[in-house]
Amino acid sequence: MSYNDTFIRACRKQSVETLPVWYMRQAGRYDPEYRKIKEKYSLLEICKQPELAAEVTLMPVKKLGVDAAILYSDIMNPVASIGIDFDIVKNVGPVIDNPIRSAADVNKLKPIQVEQDLPHILRTIEILAAELKVPLITFAGAPFTIASYLIEGRPSKSYIRTKGLMYGEPEVWFKLMDKLGDMVIAYLKAQIAAGAKAVQLFDSWVGALSPVDFKTYVLPTIRRIFAELKHLEQPKIYFPGVSSGELLPYLQGIDADVIGLDWRVSISEGRRRVGSFYAVQGNLDPYVLTAPMSVIQAQAKAIIDEGIQEPGYIFNLGHGLFPEASLEKLKELTDFIHDYSRQALKAQGWTKQESGV
Repeated sequence: MSYNDTFIRACRKQSVETLPVWYMRQAGRYDPEYRKIKEKYSLLEICKQPELAAEVTLMPVKKLGVDAAILYSDIMNPVASIGIDFDIVKNVGPVIDNPIRSAADVNKLKPIQVEQDLPHILRTIEILAAELKVPLITFAGAPFTIASYLIEGRPSKSYIRTKGLMYGEPEVWFKLMDKLGDMVIAYLKAQIAAGAKAVQLFDSWVGALSPVDFKTYVLPTIRRIFAELKHLEQPKIYFPGVSSGELLPYLQGIDADVIGLDWRVSISEGRRRVGSFYAVQGNLDPYVLTAPMSVIQAQAKAIIDEGIQEPGYIFNLGHGLFPEASLEKLKELTDFIHDYSRQALKAQGWTKQESGV
């Protein structure tokens, strides 16, 4: 099998013969084989075994035929290196033993030591880079999303403590953003050095902020992260998470290559809001996968038809896969996306000259 670079070309808004597709959380609990592994090991235990983490990363590539792999890991992994004790609790999520509540707590955070504290993650990337015939995407959690866990102590729906610190002690907030921004930059650079072919910054919960608060309290750090990575050739993706449509216009000018969209904003409207510079990724509602296959294909077709109106589109979900998703439906959907987009692109007559390559 030759190397499939369709995903990379789409990130760069280059010509493709068929649309690339991958799914957030594509290595996960919907797969019975993965569930068996989870009966024996926790998520964090899998991450600490490079051969096993690589095996789990490869599963959806082999079973679904997706055009990119995403590293099996967790956005919380790097915070252990900066001095945060946490666990991933079943049916809860990240739980922090020593949540951040004061300036003193922020001051205690150490600079990340990726090679020293996270060698298992770098080794997993090296294994995958040598074996994969599709690009490997690695990732980090964005500062606001990580901060929400560190401050709340666990997942939250209101983010009351997070916003309380942000509004009430802005100097502490910005110091935390600076430290988490440094962590993300160092972590992503190390991942790229280990062999990552693209990186994604997950900001899953930043849609909880108003556009003005996002612009004031978060966007400066997002800009800094991507500016620090700009010189690296690997494509960079920013996914501002769910309910983030109103934030999209503020992303214009960040040094990313791709913006991820959730399902609340259409591909066309998302492009209008972020501007023509970026490729876009998304944005099927994951829970459409509970519908009959005819409904899934109809929704996918509508998204594809919008996506191919301009170069630079990657099919994905608007958020991560859920445990009840069907492996068989995902395989059928992946095949449909490839087959239908190949026909649609050919009929539309995109050429390399037209797509700016």
